[in-house]
Amino acid sequence: MNDTLFMYPEYEVVRDADKCIACRVCERQCANEVHSYDPDLKKMFADSTKCVNCHRCVCLCPTHALKIVKSDDTYKINGNWNNQTINEVYRQAGTGGVLLSSMGTPKPYPVYWDKMLVNASQVTNPSIDPLREPMETAVYLGKKTAKLERDEKGKLKDTLPPQLKLSVPVMFSAMSYGSISYNAHESLARAAEELGIYYNTGEGGLHKDFYKYGKNTVVQVASGRFGVFKDYLETAAAIEIKMGQGAKPGIGGHLPGSKITDAVSTTRMIPKGVDAISPAPHHDIYSIEDLRQLVYSLKEATGYKKPVIVKIAAVHNCAAIASGIARSGADIIAIDGFRGGTGAAPTRIRDNVGIPIELALASVDTRLREEGIRDNVSVVAAGSVRSAADLVKAIALGADACYIGTAALLSLGCHLCRTCHQGKCNWGIATQVPELVKRLNPEVGYKRLVNLVTAWKHELQEMMGGMGINSVEALRGNRLMLRGIGLTDRELSVLGIRHAGE
Repeated sequence: MNDTLFMYPEYEVVRDADKCIACRVCERQCANEVHSYDPDLKKMFADSTKCVNCHRCVCLCPTHALKIVKSDDTYKINGNWNNQTINEVYRQAGTGGVLLSSMGTPKPYPVYWDKMLVNASQVTNPSIDPLREPMETAVYLGKKTAKLERDEKGKLKDTLPPQLKLSVPVMFSAMSYGSISYNAHESLARAAEELGIYYNTGEGGLHKDFYKYGKNTVVQVASGRFGVFKDYLETAAAIEIKMGQGAKPGIGGHLPGSKITDAVSTTRMIPKGVDAISPAPHHDIYSIEDLRQLVYSLKEATGYKKPVIVKIAAVHNCAAIASGIARSGADIIAIDGFRGGTGAAPTRIRDNVGIPIELALASVDTRLREEGIRDNVSVVAAGSVRSAADLVKAIALGADACYIGTAALLSLGCHLCRTCHQGKCNWGIATQVPELVKRLNPEVGYKRLVNLVTAWKHELQEMMGGMGINSVEALRGNRLMLRGIGLTDRELSVLGIRHAGE
């Protein structure tokens, strides 16, 4: 049954006939077969029902003859049943299936980053000029010793557990090989190496070509255990246990069989062409004690040389969960907010489950400090960190560093068309189709990633200087440097910040 029978296209392709030279670039570039050429009429046509608004044709049209516009067609106005809600009912009535979506939720929930302002110094606590004075952006992630100890000669004892050193408090978040392309992974790995930070493999294993980037790689152990074996663990700089993901808390993962190519099959150690299903829970973890067993199993397997990260989704009780993780032997906690991206998730889960990273992060930092165990772990925040300003605010709320995913993909050319799950990414990012993959040149991609993080580093230094702070460590958890605007007393209380004007 045609699930689009009752629906007008969401987007319309508008072609300027005077500018169009029928060069057919749009036809060659569109993996969704929107554009076609009529040789009899010598004209280009477009099927708007197939358009996902990826903007590939718009960007590459040599005469700028194309634009994509939001359809202004609407059903009879109804405050309860808007266009999207009605269309989703039509789709499910036509297919009987669960709706799937990609990337983060587009719903207009509050963005708390935008409701916080950064304080500044002026006279009694003067600002710092980052161009003329030292500004420390490097951070170390991992368990810190509670006190300094000296040997009989008075020298400090080096008892610090394994740490991850970052030149700037940013890492590329988990995106698996399979959900994104080989070229996208290469871009992330090369950029991480040049920047002196880390990228995360996601739960898809590590392609053999990328073992050379192991010193800048975080490998993931998820419920499906895809691609996990001795060499995989030993190659990495750190190991992350994925308990949850911000875009789909409480459920597992699903990579369609169409994306399981020969290389993905080998890397994940699963059959080619068969859907890769990650269970919702780890079937050997049902308590903090069970988690502790896996943490120490991974440490034992790697000679206690690598920090272990536990990644959880931001949910209502994440502060209590984080407290348990801090006592489990884990070195780092990663918290992923509900606006985090995904290659594929049930729409209902993505748009309705989880809580904002800002509130979760503040709650976790407060709980760990109140219990006197904040130095037991480092905290990494994720879930739509969009700019250096968001990064500064996250650190002030208590993060040691941030994961970025969607921002990294945008720098590679992603246009947020939110159809990653279809595997036809016209920008060569979320696809395994060879002709599409080659559209992303990793030589160009990694340089753009380096540029992005370098720009954020400069902005981080500028903002810290304006606050009169000369190191990320002095900013971490310094909520006095934040002020809320347009927030309720309860929201301010959870965030632990004052209102503007106070």
